Amino acid sequence: MAREQYIQRTLAIARGKYRPGRDEPSIWFESLKSLAEVLSERNQALLELIQARKPRSLKVLERLTGRSVSNLSRTLKTLERHGLVELRREQKRLVPRVTATHFQVDVEIGPQRLTS
Repeated sequence: MAREQYIQRTLAIARGKYRPGRDEPSIWFESLKSLAEVLSERNQALLELIQARKPRSLKVLERLTGRSVSNLSRTLKTLERHGLVELRREQKRLVPRVTATHFQVDVEIGPQRLTS
């Protein structure tokens, strides 16, 4: 879907004028490049680790991964924006939870625009 169509669709959903069907995608990417960045091998490994070990805080996740809390926080916020994780506040800790474990990618190839 073209970016402008996606924006219009999102606004219609927010206004209650459109309700997505069950078979419609729930996560959208602007490009294959952004998809590849979000679902990189490193991020997939992080998702697998969170799913398997269920860390109770970012500090615990830091120990499990060897990545700094600031790095994890940035990555997890990106994954959260795309609906792949949820970050919940429990007491004074931020607890990550995986919300998507299976992915199906649909790619539409549109007309190419050539520029000189």
